Amino acid sequence: MASQQTPLSGYFIKNIGQNRGRPRIWLQAQEVSSAGLQAGDKYEVHVKGGTIILRANPDGSRVVSHKPAKNAGDQPIPIIDINSEALLALFEGMSAIRLVQMKGEIYLMPVATEIRKKERVARLRTKMKLGIPLSVGSLSHGGGFASHALHSGMHEAGVNTELAFANDIRPELLQHASNNNEIWTAKTIPLGAPLQELAMDQSAVNRIPRTDIVEMGLPCSGASVAGRARRGTAMPEEHPDVGHLVVSALIILARANPAIIWFENVVPYASSASAAILRNQLRDMGYVTHETVVDGSDYNAMEGRKRWFMVAVTEGMHFDWSMIQKPEKKDVILSDLYDDIPQDSPLWSEMKGLKLKQERDIAAGKSFLMQIYDGDATKIGTITKGYAKVRSTDPKIAHPTNPDLLRQLTPAEHSRVKQQPIHLIANVSATLAHEMLGQSGTREVVVATGRLIGETVLEFIGDVKPHSRQDLIDAIELELASSISSVVDEIKAPMANVVYEGPILVNELGATVQSIGNGVGILHSTSALEHVRLGEVMRVCYPNKRDQPQIQHMSEAAPAITQSLAAELQQQAQSLSAERSPHTQQFSTPPQNSFDFDSPEPTSQRPFPRMGM
Repeated sequence: MASQQTPLSGYFIKNIGQNRGRPRIWLQAQEVSSAGLQAGDKYEVHVKGGTIILRANPDGSRVVSHKPAKNAGDQPIPIIDINSEALLALFEGMSAIRLVQMKGEIYLMPVATEIRKKERVARLRTKMKLGIPLSVGSLSHGGGFASHALHSGMHEAGVNTELAFANDIRPELLQHASNNNEIWTAKTIPLGAPLQELAMDQSAVNRIPRTDIVEMGLPCSGASVAGRARRGTAMPEEHPDVGHLVVSALIILARANPAIIWFENVVPYASSASAAILRNQLRDMGYVTHETVVDGSDYNAMEGRKRWFMVAVTEGMHFDWSMIQKPEKKDVILSDLYDDIPQDSPLWSEMKGLKLKQERDIAAGKSFLMQIYDGDATKIGTITKGYAKVRSTDPKIAHPTNPDLLRQLTPAEHSRVKQQPIHLIANVSATLAHEMLGQSGTREVVVATGRLIGETVLEFIGDVKPHSRQDLIDAIELELASSISSVVDEIKAPMANVVYEGPILVNELGATVQSIGNGVGILHSTSALEHVRLGEVMRVCYPNKRDQPQIQHMSEAAPAITQSLAAELQQQAQSLSAERSPHTQQFSTPPQNSFDFDSPEPTSQRPFPRMGM
């Protein structure tokens, strides 16, 4: 029979106020009474798993206060006033909390956004400190060109990354990327499904791993000028296939909970309703968004293509587009990017049909003209994903000697125009290569953005790499001095008549640190806790500041040896005794209680002075 959840009595979002320089949470009326607590009732305070629990208890040490009712004959208004900096340390830096009520209990917890901000920042710091590569998720991965460039830029900044998952509607593109793109590893999860289907599959979403960065380039066909003109839509969101994907993307972002989000699209997307939804929802999720428009020509790209970029960083991180590093200007002409194509190659053609179409278009007053470039050109028009269709308005290359002949760019030349590594289009047809490249942007822009993101991460977490012998010595000293802070962000002294529940994370140098969640640890004297073991969950309550605490061991420590090993040792002892003479039979049985699993394992502790509270 399935267990039933305790029914909810009430739910509130409460701001954390201030009183005499200390944080304050003031509860009154329904915020107290919906849990069944009334004026004069006693309760006790429990701290567990990042939550403060106010639990009704006739023998509790605290009393619900009150103020007079507004109307005569009404019950007094119950009030609970918490104005303790030590007790509210769990919520330090937060502006609001969740108040969840059950029968006889009031739970004070951080709002979901605050928990998520703290989790992703802590994860980022921990990975950087331990030298673990940052995990990156990719939405609308395509051929993986943007992912490759972003990873390359971060590596140049000194930040190692790994691709955690990649989503695309076309599984064949993920297969190609996994074969040709070195950022893919054996651990990368391919998610070959429409983004909207993936987002609505709760079972799949729940298994998407937490990542430190998510990069995405949602399809732009709904927002592009050409796409809207072709469909006659009044707004990008009307596109039936891709106009709504921002909603699905936000669902995946909420699950992955990255510290940083990178987004790229066509410039018109910036003024769409989708962009407004994205900005506002990311703000409410604890991010600060930074947007810009970048021209590929500023990064030595022949294809003068402007793109809109958004980078969202967790509140507290500093990101500034003005700090992006542009490369030195290089003089590049189109012939520098050519393959070695013979002048009599069958790739050259008169393209009479396209020329006749141009004449008809001109006669009809249309502006659809052919784009023809020679080898001295320093710019070229946009090469789109449909380039393999040989359309009249796509860029064409003029023959060096015969003015009647033209040809298409080869996939390799298209790749060089976009500044993309040629190995990313290896072993695919020209049609697919042009399609993947046409959907990609200018590589060096994304590489520069990746470098800036990497520098942002390094600035946020500080310099974690010793550069000299003295730096190494200082780092070691700092590590020794801050061993406690490696497992919790803040250390607080215990308060009297508060029940602390949580695991023991540190037990050395006379100090025992108990985690109570949200990165907060309670510092106990080792001499005050008996037989404490790392990882053990304990319940500790100090009746006052002088007496020893009341302790309850919530979890049993694993035995020093397993029962199977104990049985094996006993069997060996018996075999050994059988070989001995009757005069040595005193060794035939192991000493009584040698492997007594019911008795507590003795804990050796060095004597330390009692620590003041």
